[in-house]
Amino acid sequence: MKKKSNSLFEDERTLILKLIDGDQSAFEYVVSEYHNIMLSIARAIVGDAFADEVVQEAWISAIKALPKFEQRSKLKTWLLHIVSNGAKSRVRRENRMVSLDEGWESVPADKFDHTGHRIDNVSPWEEGTPEALLANDQLQSIIEHSFQQLPALQRAALTMYDMEGIKMDEICNILDVSASNVRVLLHRARTTLHHSIDKYQDNK
Repeated sequence: MKKKSNSLFEDERTLILKLIDGDQSAFEYVVSEYHNIMLSIARAIVGDAFADEVVQEAWISAIKALPKFEQRSKLKTWLLHIVSNGAKSRVRRENRMVSLDEGWESVPADKFDHTGHRIDNVSPWEEGTPEALLANDQLQSIIEHSFQQLPALQRAALTMYDMEGIKMDEICNILDVSASNVRVLLHRARTTLHHSIDKYQDNK
C-alpha cells in the first residue's frame, strides 16, 4: 500500500482528533502509514493464517479506544501494542499448550549489550553475508524455515528490531517485557538463525 504524504497529519494530536471525529482521510492516512508494519508484527507472532484477522480486530479495537488514548506513547507504538496483545491472545486461544516464548528468562541479562547482541561467545557472520545469503535460494529457504520455528516473542522482537528498526524502548512497550528480556529474545533468535547458516555452510 502506497503511503500518502500529508503535512496536515504530521501532528499526532491533530491526527488523533480527526480520527476520533471520523475523518476518512485521516483514517486512510493512518492505514497507509501503519497497516503493513502491524501485519508484519502479527505474522511474526501468530503466523500467516490469522495475521489479517488479528490486524482487522486491532484496527477495530484501536478506533473504539481512541477517545481514551492518553498519548503516553506514540500512536504507532500504541497500535503495535494492540496488535501484539491481540496476536498473543490468538496464539493462546489456538493452542493453549504452546508457550509464546519458552525458557527465554534463563539467560542472564548482563550477557548482552544494549542492542541485544551477546557479549561473549557468538561469532559474527562473514563480511558481506546478508547479500550473499539472500542471493542463495536454498539458504534463504532454510533461514525462513528457522525463523518460522522460533517462539512467537523471538520472531516478534527480531522483526521489530532488526527488520523494522523499532527502538528498544518501543519494543518493550509493544511486547510488555523489559529491555533485558528483549535482549535475550533477540540473542536467542539471532543465535538460532546463525546456527542454521553455519550448518548450511559446513555442509556445502
